Amino acid sequence: MNDSENPNDEEQYHLGIGPDDTAGPVLLPGDPERVPKIAEKWTDAEETGSHREYRTMTGRYEGEPVSVTSTGIGSPSAAIAVEEHANIGTGTFMRVGSCGAIQPGMEVGDLVITTGAVRQEGTSGEYVREDYPATAHPEVVTALVTACEELGYDYHCGVTCSTDSFYAGQGRPGYGGFEAAGADDLVEELQNAGVLNFEMEASAILTVANLYGLRAGAVCTVYANRVTGEFRTEGERRAGEVASKAATILAAMDRAKAAAGADRWHAGLSLDR
Repeated sequence: MNDSENPNDEEQYHLGIGPDDTAGPVLLPGDPERVPKIAEKWTDAEETGSHREYRTMTGRYEGEPVSVTSTGIGSPSAAIAVEEHANIGTGTFMRVGSCGAIQPGMEVGDLVITTGAVRQEGTSGEYVREDYPATAHPEVVTALVTACEELGYDYHCGVTCSTDSFYAGQGRPGYGGFEAAGADDLVEELQNAGVLNFEMEASAILTVANLYGLRAGAVCTVYANRVTGEFRTEGERRAGEVASKAATILAAMDRAKAAAGADRWHAGLSLDR
């Protein structure tokens, strides 16, 4: 390779896509089967990559460009998706998934918009010291809230706990009733701290994006509530629809910033939609 060639213009090793295969904000579900479900309401949607757990589609929602790439389960593969998308020019990420709620009053099918995350996963710790906060970008949070309001979906905003284990790391018994040390107290401790939900990718996505100066956020559908014991795969498509609409709102924010010569969107700027 000569000095004039840019390796980031090439197909990415894990994602199997290049710069021409993605556009706009990228939605990041875990399950590859959720990718076409998220793109159902898009126009001009086409699959642009499929390699390992990473399946990518790109299209338009309400006229604005948007892409989706599955990450598989967990923070290691989610961080790879952020890294390689950043290499090919993606600047905004939204984790889209399912979660378990741990507070009363959160119904199955509700949405959780993450404002920050407990980094109970190991991937982000390989990037930065453990007391560095995993925070969502305020513009992404605002866009997700606005999308929920416009679509009429019930939602909650707050802190998420991201774990590396669906079982031991979230205080569930494992095989043969195995319980990890401290499992009995984990959920209560997080409830007392006001944490809303468990999932497995948000804190790594937020941390890596923040370190690179990129925008990121997360929205998840509640499938289970640990307080009530309810579990249903209800409202699976809501998070994807909200994130798709949020992509259009972020595009309007960016136009408003450009027109005003502003670095950040704020409520004093009108949205060109």
